[in-house]
Amino acid sequence: RRFKMRNIERPKFLRAKGIARYFDIGESTVWYYLNKGMFTSKKISPRVTLFDVNEVEQALSLIKQ
Repeated sequence: RRFKMRNIERPKFLRAKGIARYFDIGESTVWYYLNKGMFTSKKISPRVTLFDVNEVEQALSLIKQ
């Protein structure tokens, strides 16, 4: 029997789909905000882009104020 360890800690980096789910926004909105320069990303391979969860949260909190 396998047990899944649940990550109780908040993730440091997520891909666009993960950011969209985590903050309950559309995935296209994540890319839109990136292109507007609201936050940055880290391209770790040709097909994988990561976003800093703390940086995205700060950017989104400025929008919702």
